[in-house]
Amino acid sequence: MVSMANQRSPGDKLTELSASLSLVANNRDKEAFARLFDHYAPLIRAYSLAREPGADLVADELVQEVMTRVWLKADKYNDRLANLNTWIFTLARNCRIDYLRRNSRYLTEIDPTDIFNEIEDDGPGPFQQVQQSRAEESIRAGLKQLPREQAEILTKVYLEGKSHQQASNELKLPLGTVKSRVRLALKKLEVLVVR
Repeated sequence: MVSMANQRSPGDKLTELSASLSLVANNRDKEAFARLFDHYAPLIRAYSLAREPGADLVADELVQEVMTRVWLKADKYNDRLANLNTWIFTLARNCRIDYLRRNSRYLTEIDPTDIFNEIEDDGPGPFQQVQQSRAEESIRAGLKQLPREQAEILTKVYLEGKSHQQASNELKLPLGTVKSRVRLALKKLEVLVVR
């Protein structure tokens, strides 16, 4: 038999989450933000999943974008206008609309054979130079498909040969954010190559 003291109502959880948001807004409390992230990230991800190619990618990007907005706009939340769930899912809806608007008009055909052809000769003959040129064009076209933040990080890491830490330092971003953006960008490029 479960005692009444051990049972928690959904209202208690919402009150706890609202208190966490208040700590984020007033103190930039990272532990409070982690509690919000742990609760809302799976819900936002499930909200954004669709039955289309790349749905996991969209879901991961949406979670990152929404939780970044929660972090940045926590002080704008007004509990008299909406409860916390409504506010966060309104952010999620708006982020998803923004994402779809941003990405629906860009389609590219990247030929993976241009990117991954092996060079047969040791010296760069005319054929290899043309291949290299096509590969660079394809990669740059793929980078144009990505959100600016992701393209910038892939450029630093893969085209400029910088480590994740160097990119983190140059862009003044946390190392985890750099790694996350690299992972999401590579997933998106994989989806673009499959199309």
